[in-house]
Amino acid sequence: MNNLFRAAFIIAGKDLYSEWKTKQVVTTMLIFSGLVIVTFSFAFDPSNNAVRAIIPGLIWVITIFSAILGLNRSFLSETKNDNLYGMIVSPTDPSSIYLGKVIGNFIFVLIVQLISIPVLFLLFDFRFFGHLPLFIIVVVLGTFGFISVGTFLAGLAANSKSSEMLLPILLFPIVSPIIIAAVQATKILLIDLEQISSAISWMQLMGAYNLIFFVLCFILFEYVLEV
Repeated sequence: MNNLFRAAFIIAGKDLYSEWKTKQVVTTMLIFSGLVIVTFSFAFDPSNNAVRAIIPGLIWVITIFSAILGLNRSFLSETKNDNLYGMIVSPTDPSSIYLGKVIGNFIFVLIVQLISIPVLFLLFDFRFFGHLPLFIIVVVLGTFGFISVGTFLAGLAANSKSSEMLLPILLFPIVSPIIIAAVQATKILLIDLEQISSAISWMQLMGAYNLIFFVLCFILFEYVLEV
């Protein structure tokens, strides 16, 4: 088990170091997020209170589509020079490859969220009076669920010639429950705190979804690499 986690952290560290040197993935994700925020800030009047209702949805639009940019790159970069094949034939447990990729992708998306969400609040003149600790938990739970399934499917689509088109087609139907739960919980925590008990119910659903799908993906990833 220690070897599994050590290999996973080495793979995640390799991805983070590669990104630190090239700054390609996070920069692309941030540019996309900034474009979405600026476009919507001009499309809607920030002084209108009704506009507050779209902010929870915007947070997850930014998260989902910027994450897909990163997920597409996470395995495509490994197919160059047959790096992925080298990982498969190495004595490393295949599950550690999945775990390492999940950690790397999760950190990339969190970095984008840490920058883009405050900018979103700023441009929409949104003053945060919600429940900050629960809001952070919802963001982490929703992001982890999306990334854990997305990383698994990105590995599945990596060997396809149309992997960039295939990934969203496979991903969106499966992650619909976690996206719906994340948007509903975020909306309650940002603009309707009286319904906080409902937010906790959505969070419990997200926790159950994450547990089931992470364990399934972790176990089945070995077979994905053989496809």
